[in-house]
Amino acid sequence: MVILASEDVGNADPRALGVAVAAAHALELVGLPEAQLNLAQAAIYLARAPKSNASAKAIWEARRDVQATGNARPPAMLRSTGHSKAAKARGHGEGYLYPHEDPAGFELEYLPEELRGRRYYRPSGSGEEAGDDSEDG
Repeated sequence: MVILASEDVGNADPRALGVAVAAAHALELVGLPEAQLNLAQAAIYLARAPKSNASAKAIWEARRDVQATGNARPPAMLRSTGHSKAAKARGHGEGYLYPHEDPAGFELEYLPEELRGRRYYRPSGSGEEAGDDSEDG
């Protein structure tokens, strides 16, 4: 049920994972036969929850890209300057905008050069993902 909550329900109902984990914990605490009630409640919740595997597909696609491109370096703006002149001279930290202070920071491209333009998370439109058409990758 814990896997189903993330792989098949996902962000369509993010509470599903908590329900599944709570049922697993209840099983550990009280054991069977009493925990059958907790398990039944969780199973029904998960069965009735809206479904989305968008998060699962996103991580699987990202993993394929990492396998294909190798360990790509993050953009220079995300590399730590370590407050050293040498790191700054190599461009580390250059162009970084703190998104919470500058909303344009949310629009920057944070993927490595080899992966620029890729989008991994594509909301399903189901449940909590309904109406989520953000361009975030």
